[in-house]
Amino acid sequence: MGTVTTPQLVDSIDTHTGVRSYSSGTTRQLTTCQVETWGLRVEAPTPEDPFVDSQVTWLFPDAGLRLTHERPRSRHGRGAPSTLTAVRVRRDGRSWRTTDLLLGLAVPGGSTPRIVRSEEFAAAVAGRVLRAEDADLALRTVHRTLEELSRHRHDMTAWLASHGVMATWPPQ
Repeated sequence: MGTVTTPQLVDSIDTHTGVRSYSSGTTRQLTTCQVETWGLRVEAPTPEDPFVDSQVTWLFPDAGLRLTHERPRSRHGRGAPSTLTAVRVRRDGRSWRTTDLLLGLAVPGGSTPRIVRSEEFAAAVAGRVLRAEDADLALRTVHRTLEELSRHRHDMTAWLASHGVMATWPPQ
């Protein structure tokens, strides 16, 4: 069974209204939408997911990364690893637009990150959904981030501090 190639995923966030619009046409009202010196911090409930209560996303435009954590619905639930995804971020006034470059890292707390979505990435490159420049950018971003994380002994809080973020991860 082959990987299905989909069009590029482009999301936009209106920081004035606190609404995130997905390339699928759906929208979601954010419970947190805060511009920071380092980027953008958002959170949204996920009522359609029986296991995930909310999704926390931080955008780092200078690094070309989106950091995501899904909070489990049950306090005894086991959370999935956080993900760092290569993205292209464009800011225009109050609008933040991200283009997913389909390659990222799963970052389990305290252990070695692993590259994720490589099959989807390869299919998008082969199907010319991702331009060569975007594919190169995704590869460089993910490998640079993996190297940075290893220098910080896979400690997300230390890695965030190196990017000027004085907060713990995952956020409380």
